[in-house]
Amino acid sequence: MAEEKDKKSHSLKNEDKQQDEEQQDDVSLTKEQSEQIVETGSLTHSKGKHVIHCLTIVGQVEGHYILPSQNKTTKYEHVIPQLVAIEQDPEVEGLIIILNTVGGDVEAGLAIAELIAGMKKPTVSLVLGGGHSIGVPLAVSAKHSFIAPSATMTVHPVRMNGLVLGVPQTLSYFDRMQERIIRFVCDNSQISPDRFKQLMMNSGELVMDIGTVLDGDKAVEEGLIDSLGGLADAVAELYRQIEELGPKKEDGPAKEPKKKGAKGK
Repeated sequence: MAEEKDKKSHSLKNEDKQQDEEQQDDVSLTKEQSEQIVETGSLTHSKGKHVIHCLTIVGQVEGHYILPSQNKTTKYEHVIPQLVAIEQDPEVEGLIIILNTVGGDVEAGLAIAELIAGMKKPTVSLVLGGGHSIGVPLAVSAKHSFIAPSATMTVHPVRMNGLVLGVPQTLSYFDRMQERIIRFVCDNSQISPDRFKQLMMNSGELVMDIGTVLDGDKAVEEGLIDSLGGLADAVAELYRQIEELGPKKEDGPAKEPKKKGAKGK
């Protein structure tokens, strides 16, 4: 009897030790996730129904020039390797992009948007607060875009700053850059090029600039954003895309994700 009690006691101690080790593993994982958020502003969440990566694009998109330290920025040299890693990582099943940006470097923002649009994995974007200027292409680059009812988006032409040479070639360069943005936005949303240009060139709304400010309802009505919704809606849509895609390669053939097509109004 004494031997049986000793065995039971030893077994209980082993179980307690195992539980303590599991709890320690959970704590260390939380620390790793915290460090990931602090360093990159992103997080891979693996405890839900599917493994998804959350990428935040906040503040100002920083390009070739370093912005002042007091500015909240998203550095494109940090985001681009993350997107490549997400696309290549077999564990990550989908990407959700949370946007609250005032815009920033045009070419850097467009580069990030092109990478997102070229991903095969399921992608969903959610505009919270604002998705202004180059934030518009970033918002529409995902396979399905959402905007919160209280969020706004500012559509305006490409602005000039710094040293500008007053020659026809300069105007031609900015005009071509603007056409690139218009083409990308219209290819990845439901708005027509003519209507998007009208919104960009509107001179009766902004006091110090030309362009248009769209709230959540108006952005969806214009066909710029796919749906009005919040975080739960965005996650549900991402799960739907993942499940529609089918099993992973080791389980069987996967379906090609549907591409968004432009529909003129």
